[in-house]
Amino acid sequence: MKIDAHQHFWKLSRGDYSWLSPELKPLYRDFGPEDLKPLLEAAGITGSIAVQAADTEEDTEYLLSLTQDHDWILGVVGWTDLEAPDAPAKIERMAQHPKLLGLRPMIQDIEDDRWMLNSSLRPALDAMVAHDLTFDALVMPRHLKHLLEFLEIYPDLRVVVDHCAKPEIRDRHFDTWAADMTKIAQYSRVFCKLSGLATEAAPGWRPEDLTPYFTKILQVFSPARVLYGSDWPILNLASDYDTWLSIVQDIAADHSQEIFANSAQRAYPRLNLIH
Repeated sequence: MKIDAHQHFWKLSRGDYSWLSPELKPLYRDFGPEDLKPLLEAAGITGSIAVQAADTEEDTEYLLSLTQDHDWILGVVGWTDLEAPDAPAKIERMAQHPKLLGLRPMIQDIEDDRWMLNSSLRPALDAMVAHDLTFDALVMPRHLKHLLEFLEIYPDLRVVVDHCAKPEIRDRHFDTWAADMTKIAQYSRVFCKLSGLATEAAPGWRPEDLTPYFTKILQVFSPARVLYGSDWPILNLASDYDTWLSIVQDIAADHSQEIFANSAQRAYPRLNLIH
């Protein structure tokens, strides 16, 4: 089994993608299972995890509905308002769907970099732990010092860092990011996705521009806590599915089973309920 642990679907007519504008021309159209499935088949990928693209519960319901007709969509990382007074009840209800694997607040778009430390989140995060849901951390380098504090506050919450925390590859910033990720990797319940790096690199990037970042993640997290993700179709802004997969396969050649399958099942244990 090979799993793409991070991809997206959207349908423009749904109207809740606040970030998606006509200026993002390669992305400003519908992307559905019929677009991704041929790419997965050609690449030998067994299935995928669909990740929310809008900060609405309707988006989560849309993604979950797609799993009914496409069993290769192995799970969904959705969204709910974690600060809402009824968040624990909503999380309990959402968790009844066997393909809900986790939740992802869009931290990178929240003005307050310390938002994740708000005490108002505790009831919802406790509910996530109770229902074995994983917290996807959509963070950037500026958030990492706060994420370290967050990990101390919630010792039982399983966390996946999306896109290696989006290092500033185009500006060749490395040392501070690497030091912070090394500290984060010391928490054994934290995982990291090898995804989203191409869009953080400068135009005309080459695979060797990404190698130091890949190498650091594999070194500090170990392959047992690193997952493959394409970030398709956002990937299309800087690469294509085959190219990205080839780069990851080359770098992770000795650890393919871990990065393409086993790590996803560790990061999202509810995957074990559905195959």
